[in-house]
Amino acid sequence: MVTQPRYDLWIFQSLRRIMRAVDLYSAKLASNYRITSPQLICLLTLRDDGPLTTSALAKLIHLSNSTVVGILDRLEKRGLISRERGREDRRLVLVSITREGEDLVNKAPSPLQDQLATALHHLSDEEQADIASALDRVVKLMEVPDIQAAPMLASGPIDLPPEPAEGTEGVEG
Repeated sequence: MVTQPRYDLWIFQSLRRIMRAVDLYSAKLASNYRITSPQLICLLTLRDDGPLTTSALAKLIHLSNSTVVGILDRLEKRGLISRERGREDRRLVLVSITREGEDLVNKAPSPLQDQLATALHHLSDEEQADIASALDRVVKLMEVPDIQAAPMLASGPIDLPPEPAEGTEGVEG
């Protein structure tokens, strides 16, 4: 008897391996450069697209406004970004990268894991586009096109709901 491959299990295991690699690389980045992946992504985005409002930055990097505010607070304390009120509309606050922030971004590695960044660099543009497209399709298949990504992918234990009360076995929850 030939068994069909369990693509769901294979895909799940691959996603877990990706999350684990992201966790390990984030720890290495924080240890070696004193910056987290989300902080680096904020700085890169501000360098390339800034100055930006907090909400515009949050939208570009797919994080919630409240998460971005916390990241920006930490970056500002280190002198890596500055916030300035708009001249015409004082309610508007624009975030910019500072010279110190640019220096750090120029020294820091890619926000992608080293091995992945190197391997992608050796692929053709078409192969890189294929990978990006496949990952985008996975996101769309998961029906989360506007997901607000966590600042770091978590791979810790998952809190499970309590066991069903006696006499309620078989009830889906």
